[in-house]
Amino acid sequence: MKIGASTLAGINDKLEDSLEFIEELGLEYAEILHQYPNQDINIANVESFNLKYSMHAPFMDVNIASLNKLSRENSIKQIKQTIDTANKINAECVVVHPGLIPFLARGFEKVVYDLSNESIKELGEYGQDLGVMVAIENMPSFESMMYQKLEDLNETLTSLDMFMTLDIGHANHIGYATNQMYFDCIKHIHMHDNFGDDDSHLALGDGSIDLKSIINTFEDKKYDGIYIIEVNDNDSIKKSYEYIKENF
Repeated sequence: MKIGASTLAGINDKLEDSLEFIEELGLEYAEILHQYPNQDINIANVESFNLKYSMHAPFMDVNIASLNKLSRENSIKQIKQTIDTANKINAECVVVHPGLIPFLARGFEKVVYDLSNESIKELGEYGQDLGVMVAIENMPSFESMMYQKLEDLNETLTSLDMFMTLDIGHANHIGYATNQMYFDCIKHIHMHDNFGDDDSHLALGDGSIDLKSIINTFEDKKYDGIYIIEVNDNDSIKKSYEYIKENF
């Protein structure tokens, strides 16, 4: 298994401090959240660690499905900057959110999804040209979130010959059973726990998700992507890693 952790846990810390913690814990991968306050990345500092990387594109004030053309184009530009950085640090994957449907865009859902799909295609092709896999993430059960249903995201990505980041916690929040979460297009995984009532990003084993069943399914299917621990704090990263070592 390729195991890593997201710098989301140390979002208020210096990026180097988060990477140092992940490295000292003995993890192989770190997923850099390319988001304030760590949107300006020192490549030399990142490469000084004995880690391999994936990256999470910014999602704060970013919407690749915006009905506002300038907002949408700026969002795509920001994510392309993440892909450029991923190329420089040889990151294996860039995770991208599919967009949002704000209140005033309700009633225009088809247009919004069409715009999202166009943006996803553009970003996928941009990543492919640079040798960086772009993987679109399924969203939790919040009203404005797009592509909450795994089947819908799988259909879109399969048609575009692109890939999915499966967020296990998000899928559980929607109500998917553990045997409904596998799709061939999944090439990257976010792991965290919850009780199904919120997208709480708990440490593995602290919620109600049958993580053993999910991970065993992917291992049986010869999944070769990265499992990224995406939790709220460093103590939860440590606890989650211990859970993985004890159970797999």
